[in-house]
Amino acid sequence: MKINIKNYIVVVVGFFLLCLGLYLIITNKEPQGIMIGLPYVFIGVGAGIWGHGMGAMIRQKILKRDPNVEKEISIEKSDERNTLIGHRAKAKAFDMMVFLFGILVLTFIVMGIDVIAILLFVFAYVLVIGYDIYYRSKYAKDM
Repeated sequence: MKINIKNYIVVVVGFFLLCLGLYLIITNKEPQGIMIGLPYVFIGVGAGIWGHGMGAMIRQKILKRDPNVEKEISIEKSDERNTLIGHRAKAKAFDMMVFLFGILVLTFIVMGIDVIAILLFVFAYVLVIGYDIYYRSKYAKDM
C-alpha cells in the first residue's frame, strides 16, 4: 500500500486551524464582531479535520502491517446483517430526531428566541420531513 500524502496534508491543515484558533483566543483580549466566534469555529473545524486525518493515518498503518485486516473489514462492511443493523439504527434515530426537532422548535418559540433562528429550525425540520416523504414514495414505486 503506497503512502497517501493527502492524509498528511489533512492532519497539517487541521492542526494549523486548531492552533490558529487558540492563537486568536489568546491574542484578542477584547474581540468584536466576527472575531467573537471565529476562533472557536477554527478550533472546532481544526479538531475535526485533524482527528479525521489522524484516524485515516492510523488505519493506513494498521492495514500496512496486516493485509488480512483489510479483507476482514471489507467483509464486515458488506455483510447483510451489519447493513440491516445499520439501517434499523438509522431509522430509530430518525424517528427520535423528528420528535426532538419538533419539541425543540416549540421550546424555542416559548422561550422567545429570535424569529430568524426559529425559521431556520423550521426550514430544516420541513426539509428533513420532505426528504423522507420523497424517498418513501420513490421506494414505494420501486418495490
